[in-house]
Amino acid sequence: MLEINSISKTFNPGTVNEKTALNKLSLSVADGDFISIIGANGAGKSTLFNAIGGTFFTDEGSIILDGEDITLQPEHIRSRKIGRLFQNPMLGTAPDMSIMENLALAAGSGGWLSRLSKKDKEFFREKVSLLNMGLEDRMNHPVGLLSGGQRQALTLMMATINPPKLLLLDEHTAALDPATSDKVLELTESIIAENNLTCLMITHNMETALNLGNRTLMMNDGNIIYDVSGEERKGLHVSDLLLKFRENAGKELDNDRMLLGN
Repeated sequence: MLEINSISKTFNPGTVNEKTALNKLSLSVADGDFISIIGANGAGKSTLFNAIGGTFFTDEGSIILDGEDITLQPEHIRSRKIGRLFQNPMLGTAPDMSIMENLALAAGSGGWLSRLSKKDKEFFREKVSLLNMGLEDRMNHPVGLLSGGQRQALTLMMATINPPKLLLLDEHTAALDPATSDKVLELTESIIAENNLTCLMITHNMETALNLGNRTLMMNDGNIIYDVSGEERKGLHVSDLLLKFRENAGKELDNDRMLLGN
C-alpha cells in the first residue's frame, strides 16, 4: 500500500548546521495497517511525515502510495490522497468559518451554507453527532470558539469525511489534557476501524504505542530501529520498549516527555 524505499533528507548541507534527518529509511505498510511510531525528539518522526506528505522532496529514494509514485508530487496533489492531523489543534481548520462550512470544505461541497442542500446539512450534523461532543447543536458557530479537544475531533472528522488512502496523525493528542486525549484516541480508533483506514500515528506515549493499532515502530537518528507486530507485540510492556531502544540505539532513552507520559 505504502512503499518507502531508502529515502534520505539532509537539511542545511555543507554548513555547520547540517543535519541528516532521514538516513536511507525504508518502510513497507500494508493496506489497513494502523502503525504507532515512537522515538525521542529529533529521531525523524515528523520529518518522515513531511516527506510522505510532500512538505519537501527527499534527497534520494522513492515513495510509492497505492501503486503510484508520489516522490516528486507537490504537497497539494498528495493532500487529495493523504489526510493529516497535527499536534496543534489550531491547524487544519478555518477558525472564522462555522463547523458546517468547515465540514463542507473538507467534503468538497464549497464551504458556504447557501450552496448546501438540506440533505447536505443533515449529513454533516449526523457526522458531527458521532463525535459525541455536543457540537451538532452548534453547527453555525465559528470553529475558533471550540475547545482544543472539540477542534481536534472535528479536524479528525474533516480529514476522514472522504476516506483518504493514508492518514497521518502527528501527535494529534499531545496538546490535550489526559481525559480529552483518551476521548480523541477512542474516536480515532473508531473512525479508523469503521473506514478500514491505513494509518501512521506518531505518539510520545509508549503505552499508547503498544495498545493502539497492529504494529509499533521505533525511530532513532533518522531510521527505523525496531518494528514489531503480532504476538510479539502483544506481550510487550513499556520496559521492553526501553530495553529495545537501548539495545538497538546503543544508548538510554532520556526523553522526559516520553518517560513521564507512561
